[in-house]
Parts: sequence; structure tokens; C-alpha cells
Amino acid sequence: MARDETQRASPDALLALAKKEGRGRLKIFLGAAPGVGKTYAMLTAAHSERAGGRDVVAGLIETHGRRETEQLVAGLDMLARNPIVYRNQVMREFDLDAALARRPGLLLVDEYAHTNVPGSRHPKRWQDIDELLEAGIDVWTTLNIQHLESLNDVVQKISKVRVRETVPDTVFDKADEVVLVDFPPDELLKRLAEGKVYVQDTAARAVEHFFKPQNLTALRELALRRAAERVDASLVERMQAQAIEGPWAAGERILACIGPDPVSPVVIRTAKRMADLMDAPWLAVTVERPGAVLDNAARQRLDATIALAQSLGAETQTLSGADVPAELLRFAKFENVTQIVVGRSRAGFLSELLRRSLPHELVRRTQDIAIHLVTREAETTGEPATRRRTWLAPEPLHFVYATAAVFAALGVGEVLTQFTPIPNLSMIFMLAVLFTAMNFGMWPAVYASLLSSAVYNFFFIQPLYTFTVAEPYELLALIIFLVVAVVSSAMAGRVREQARISASRMRAMRRLYEFTRRMSGLATLDALAEGAASEIHASLGRPVVVLLAQADDLALTAAWPPEDALDAAAMTAARWAFSHGEPAGADTGTLPIIPWYFVPLRIGDKTLGVIGVGRHADTGGLDSEARALLDTLSEQTAAALDRASLAREMVSAKTATETERVRNTLLASISHDFRTPLSSILGSATSLIDYGDKLAPDTQKDLLGGIKQEAEGLDEMVRNLLAITRIDAGALELRRDWLDLRETADRVVGAARRRGATQAIAVELPADLPLVRADATLIEQALGNVLANALIHTSAETRIVVDAVVAPDRVALRVTDDGPGIAPDVLPHIFDKFAKGGEILTRADGHQSTGLGLAIAKGIMEAHGGAVDVATPVAGGRGARFTLEFPREQASP
Repeated sequence: MARDETQRASPDALLALAKKEGRGRLKIFLGAAPGVGKTYAMLTAAHSERAGGRDVVAGLIETHGRRETEQLVAGLDMLARNPIVYRNQVMREFDLDAALARRPGLLLVDEYAHTNVPGSRHPKRWQDIDELLEAGIDVWTTLNIQHLESLNDVVQKISKVRVRETVPDTVFDKADEVVLVDFPPDELLKRLAEGKVYVQDTAARAVEHFFKPQNLTALRELALRRAAERVDASLVERMQAQAIEGPWAAGERILACIGPDPVSPVVIRTAKRMADLMDAPWLAVTVERPGAVLDNAARQRLDATIALAQSLGAETQTLSGADVPAELLRFAKFENVTQIVVGRSRAGFLSELLRRSLPHELVRRTQDIAIHLVTREAETTGEPATRRRTWLAPEPLHFVYATAAVFAALGVGEVLTQFTPIPNLSMIFMLAVLFTAMNFGMWPAVYASLLSSAVYNFFFIQPLYTFTVAEPYELLALIIFLVVAVVSSAMAGRVREQARISASRMRAMRRLYEFTRRMSGLATLDALAEGAASEIHASLGRPVVVLLAQADDLALTAAWPPEDALDAAAMTAARWAFSHGEPAGADTGTLPIIPWYFVPLRIGDKTLGVIGVGRHADTGGLDSEARALLDTLSEQTAAALDRASLAREMVSAKTATETERVRNTLLASISHDFRTPLSSILGSATSLIDYGDKLAPDTQKDLLGGIKQEAEGLDEMVRNLLAITRIDAGALELRRDWLDLRETADRVVGAARRRGATQAIAVELPADLPLVRADATLIEQALGNVLANALIHTSAETRIVVDAVVAPDRVALRVTDDGPGIAPDVLPHIFDKFAKGGEILTRADGHQSTGLGLAIAKGIMEAHGGAVDVATPVAGGRGARFTLEFPREQASP
């Protein structure tokens, strides 16, 4: 029967194939132990590729003195090794930068799990290879099965040797091809005895320890199983990508319960192996109790365990709840978990006896989830990690205060019994217990409870001043008091601790809110960078630097405490974090010896810069909570920087649009205003040249006068253009002196009349008009432009009046006409360049004007600290009144 046409490929499988586009292909030659021939097989296959015309380069090959391997290397192009000085010795490592620059078609890099010398870009060679793959370079490498992270504890149990160099299973699973190089244990031991694996002394020690027949057999089985799992996973992936039906997994989901205890890494690896065997997704979860605070060592162990789980492909979650089993089961049911892996409990004898440990509670409370108990020993032998509660380690002074509170209650009780008989004084001591619990925590309160019961018995229960209790009901009351006091102190102590944690979280939320609010109030990139540096420094208590992208590189924009520059190594890590979009520096896989932790400032697909946080020598790196806070603050900073960048781009775009509009308007205006007088000048000059001797003297004089008048108009336009340019550039120079506005008005009106003004112009300035401090030339130009505007836009019958109004703090010079007035839609834009929104102004005589005169007048008046305004003085919208306001100053004698 034909396959159902509606069957579609798996979206996850298609997405995985899409992510491989443009990425190099990784081929791993996998072996069970050293000496099985992985490097030899890789070099042999490489020669075949080279014979087929492929560009093959040996990046790094470890021959270990084997002649057969050295002969195969001799025929290949080799990259020189990178010398690195470490502890006064020169170590030669794989040159990653040289490989990236060479970009061969196929690169051979031996020993996938190798640990690089400190000072290299990456601490592990598999990270170097991952960068090569990201650059699109195909890589072949070699790996022994004992270096896989998930099999680390299994290999230790088999060989009694802890392998320190490991490779995360996630990077192994991403390999495009895995070639198993198999070799029987007997043949391998024979090669070892012949000195083809190690030299004789080393070979003898290897046979006594690692290279035992039973060890080799077990490792060979692990290699075969892991290779088979890899082949099966690859087959399933291809079938899903090609929409081929098959018997898929039954829906198992595995949950690993982890904590800061040393057995958690074993739990993680066990869950990983179970997930591989069942082809099931798996999760790793830790539960934090309210009021429980991890010390630095426990927090580091938990962070390392979470990082291990993530490197092995687990989805990690951090839950919060007082009832750990209930929280785990709630999460398991929500995530449809079918199997839970938990470590052996380290609960006390009483908890085990009462079956109150975590494994017992999980088994007791669940019915449809399988519980797997890991009973292997922890990886390290040391003090067990415990969750430290702040109220479990009180200060000694708190017990002194508790004692004082109890004796204060004793004093109050003694005073009260002198005045009135009180049947039950225990309530007074209960107040002392509650006071201690609320202020100093649980254990001082428990101490106060015990002390209160003893003091109450000694001073207030018959017989007095002894610890003997005569009546049974008195003993019962004393016991009840002690129980109630202890329970109350415990509850009050927990409430106090939860209140402290709530207050701490509220402060953190308020700080985050303040950070966001402050960032939203800053507009420039420099201000945002400085604000982010200071706020992150206040939140984390560490040095902070902010580097932003400038001209295809990073520049130190802000630092707190102030920092002038970063060294070359730190800048290298910062540039790597910026270019790759991943953290770099301290506690990362890239340049971990750098004492700075850099995170990229990413918003969408853009990287705007990086934030660097300094590492203290005494406190170490950032824990998971600090990194989560830094990530949040970095996201907020990136959003604020992106907002500022967009605002700046909008202003630039608006400015460019306005500049283009002004340019087009200016060209359109000038092209007409210059062409008209130039045509007139050219015509008059041509007439004088061609017909000068035939023209009457009066005609010649009129032509010359026209040339002079048009040239003066051109000169005025040029001066206006130069003036508006100086005003826009802020280069207007003022030569202030005491100025008589009456003289200025007379000169301006006289010049207008000489140029042929036909309107009636009246100057009505008071004789006692005070002097003003101003630049005489510029004020004359401003008043002339305002008067010229009135002359241009009014008819010959219009009357124009120049007068003034004097106030205590200002002098207002006014130019008023009774012409047709200004249209309401033009009035708000009358002082803009090329007034009326960029449209060319039309004069009363039909000619066009550039519309710069009023803009120049406004600029000149504002430069003097004054202003210019316009209004319609006559009802009905007729007439226009321009007012030039000057600040009034006290004139010197």
C-alpha cells in the first residue's frame, strides 16, 4: 500500500538539517583505547581524499614516535604549531588562527579531547574544532571512548582510573560521521609489547594498570555500544527528515533530581545513559527550599552539576518549594515524566528510620512513575554538602540577647507578683521566646525556650527555688509550655527568615525596576553605557566595563570604577564575545584565564557591544544567580541602547530629510531669483554694448541703474545666504555696543526709500527711547529684513509704521502694516527657513522670494537674548505686526 501522502517530515529533524547549512562536517575516528589505530586510519583515509584532488592539511598530528604514522604524515601539508609560554616553558599547541586563515578543504586535528595549555583561546581542543566547523571547514579528528563525559564514572569503575579529559556527549552526537576503529584486545596487547604503542617502560606500566585484558574488553564493548547508538540515532534522524515512517520511541521522559551533593554528577551521567538507551528526552531539576541558603562551595558544586547536565544535553530547571518531594512530583506530572533518577539519601538516622528521606517519600507518594535510586559512591571524598540555613548558624551575641530577654521576663514576673496574683506567668516568658525568634532566629529562640522553662520552674512553681515539681499538673503545664515555646520559636524563626528572603527579593526587584527606569530616562549611548556600568557594579559588587561597537571595532565607552583601557588579552576576549555572540573570558570555554567575564549585548540579530564583569581573586567567578542577574541587566541595557540608536537614526534621518528639503527648496528658489536679475543684467549690458552709441543718454542711465539695482538685489541674497549659514552653524559673532534704535530705524527706512519703496513708511519712536546693547550691523540687517518683508507682501497703498514699546525689562521695536495680512496656516511657520512648510513665497509683485529674511531676523534676535514675534493687529485678519524684543540693560554713565 502506498505511503500516506499526508505524512510529513519531522520539523525538529528539518530544523537540525537547516542549522548544518554552511557549517563544516565533523568526522570522528572512535576507538576503545590508545593504540588501536585511530590516527593511522584517519591519515590513510586522508591520503585517499588528497589523491582525489581535495585540499587536505594536517593541523596537528600526534605520532607518539610510531614510524608507520610518521610516514603517513610526511606526505601531507602541515601547519606550524603555535608556541605558548607556560611556567617558563615553551609549549607548542594547535594554531587555530593559522587554520582559519588557511581554510583548507579538509583539516586533520588529532586528539579531540585534548586540554589546551592555559593561555590558549579555548581550554579544550574540541572547542577549537567547533570554531573551525562554524567557519565552514571540514574536520577529521580522533577520540577514545573513555573520554566521553557520560561514560566517565563507568570507565573509572572499570579501570580504577579517573579520566580528566572529557568531551560532552552533545558535541559527539553532533558529529556528521563516526568511524569505529576496532582492534581485538589480544592484538592490542601484542602491539603494546612490541613497543608500537608506547616505549617499553611506559608500556610495562600501562599493562599493569590500564591495559589489562578485562579492561580492554569492557572498553571495547562500550565503544561498540556507543557507536551502535550513534548509528541508530543517525538513522532515526534521517528517517524523520525524509518523512519515512518507523517505530519511534514510546514516549519515555526521564527526570534527574540533583543538588549540591557530590553524588549528583553520578545521577546526571546515569540519567544520560538511560536516556540514550531509551532514546528519550531527559531533564535535570534542583529544588530550592525557601529559607535555605547555599554557601559558596555548595553553590559552585550545584552550578558545576547543572553545567554538566547541560553539556550532556539535558534541559535544566530550578524549582522552589518547601516540600521537595511534592514539588518534584508536581513538576514530573506536568512534564509527563515517566522515570525519576535520584541519588542515595544522606538524611539522618531518624529520617531514614521514619522513612522520611527523599527516595522513600518519592516512592510513597507516586504510583505511576518509576523511581531509580543511584547507589554509587560520590565522585569526590570530602565533607558532604549541606544546605546552610542562616538561622542555623547564629552569632554568639544572639544567645546573650536571648538570655537578657528571659531575665527581663523574670523581672517583669517578679514585679507583677508583688502587686497582684497571676495564675499563669508562662505567657510572659512566651513573649520573651517570640521576641527572640522574631529578632534573632530559631536557635536562639529554642535556647530561650529551654531557659524560660528552667527559670519559670525555678522561680514560680512550688516548691520555689528548686527544679523539683510537686504537682503532676504543674509538670504537665511545664512540658506543654516547653513544647509550645519550641514550636512557636521554630515557626517564628521560619517566618523571620522568609520575611528576610522576601525583603531581599523585593530589593532585587526594586533595583531592577530602578535600573530599567534609569535606562529609560537616558538618551545618548555614552550616558546609557555609564548608567549601566554603575548600576551593574552596584548590583554585583564587581568592576564593570561597557564596550560598544564603533567603526567595526569595540571601544571602551564606560567603566566603573573608572578604567582608562583594557589590556590586549581582555580586548581579545571582548572582541570574540562580540563577533560570536557568546560569553567569553573567565569561567567560559574561550580564554578562561582572562580575569574578565564578557557577555554580548544582543537585541534580536544585532550585537551592540559587550559588558565585562571583573573576577575577584578571593571570591572567584559569578555563580548561577549572579549570571542570571547579569543576563537580565544585559538584556535591559541592550534594549535601552537599541532604543537610543533608533532614536539617533530617526533624528539623523529627519535631519537628512530636512537638509534635502532645504537644498531642493533653496535650489528651486535660487534658480529663479538668480536667473531673473542675471537675465536683466545680461540684457541691459548687451544693449549697452551693442547699441550704446545709438541710445539716448537717459536710456543708457536707466539701463545702468537697472544693472546696479539688480546687482544690489543679488548682493542682498548672497548676504542672506551667508548669514543663515552662520546662524545654523552657531558661528554668529556679536560685537555688542550701546545702540540707539532711532538711528538704526532711520537708516533702514532711508535705504528702503532709496530702493524705490512706494508704501508710506512712518517712524514714530519716542525721543526718550533707551539704548540697547547689540551689534549695530546685525540689528540693522534684522530690522531691514522685517521691513523688506512688509514691503514685498503689501501693495503701494499700504501704510507701514515703525514704533516702540518700553517696559522695565525690555524694549520692543514694532513694524506694523495694514496690508492683506498673513494666512492662518502660514502664521505658525512664518519664521521658518523657506516659510510655509517649504513652499516658495510669492511676493506682491509676482516674483518669488527665498524666504530667508525672517529666519535670519529670528536667528539674530535670539543670538542677542531677545525674540521676534508676529501678530495680526487689525480685526478681520488684516495687517501684520512684527515685534523685535531686546533685553533691557542698565546703561553705563
